[in-house]
Amino acid sequence: TNADLKYAYGPAGTGDISWQLYSVDTLGFVGFYTSLALDNSGNRHISYYDSTNSGLKYAYGPSGPNDISWQLYSVDTSGVVGEFTSLAVDSEGNRHISYYDSTTFDLKYAYGPAGTGDISWQLYSVDTSGNVGFYTSLAVDSEGNRHISYYDVTNIDLKYAYGPAGTGDISWQLYSVDGNGIFVGEYTSIAVDNSGNRHISYY
Repeated sequence: TNADLKYAYGPAGTGDISWQLYSVDTLGFVGFYTSLALDNSGNRHISYYDSTNSGLKYAYGPSGPNDISWQLYSVDTSGVVGEFTSLAVDSEGNRHISYYDSTTFDLKYAYGPAGTGDISWQLYSVDTSGNVGFYTSLAVDSEGNRHISYYDVTNIDLKYAYGPAGTGDISWQLYSVDGNGIFVGEYTSIAVDNSGNRHISYY
């Protein structure tokens, strides 16, 4: 109705809790493909798509009372980018976002080092082979390795990308998980357990 990014807080407890609702970004037509993560200090992090400016955005909400002052930033504005976002925050507070670039039809990844304010995001292409990067899901394991599940539109397959821990332009390793001509792999979600095993659900 208002074309805004919103945030809901539900306090601990059981039964019919009293949800508290807040507007985060009201600048244009915003809030598509949201992904939310909390860091170890309780700070809130949201990645989302800004349809007005066709870009990937990020909102930071410090821990504390829920009617907080959100800080809004543009992450990637190079063309039409930012759909199908997935965000994770590692144990050191670094931010990781996977997303789709619909200008180049690529799976992309953004790295935001720990800190506050207008951090310097580092942007990378992960998979550029065909039309890839729908329905991304990203997880970071305890050692800092990055894991992304996503849908390959060209080959109608479920794919997986592994990015070893480190900074800079890491060497991503790409794999087909399920496919072989079968229409499979939409709506992915990935998790990594304490032993490093990977788990993906999908359609």
